[in-house]
Amino acid sequence: MDDADLAVKHEARAEARANAMRQNAKPAPPSASHCIECGEAIPEPRRQEVKGVQLCIDCQKLSERKR
Repeated sequence: MDDADLAVKHEARAEARANAMRQNAKPAPPSASHCIECGEAIPEPRRQEVKGVQLCIDCQKLSERKR
């Protein structure tokens, strides 16, 4: 098997893994209208862009710093 055949086989396996992951992925919960930490309203553009968002931008930043 030459390098081109190996590359095609590798690509096919990667595609199959990606498809399996998409099929097994759980849908995001509905986005919250208000932050679950501070209670501030979450702007509609953020709720549409970040599926399942639960935190306002400020609380999200704090959460990421804690990790």
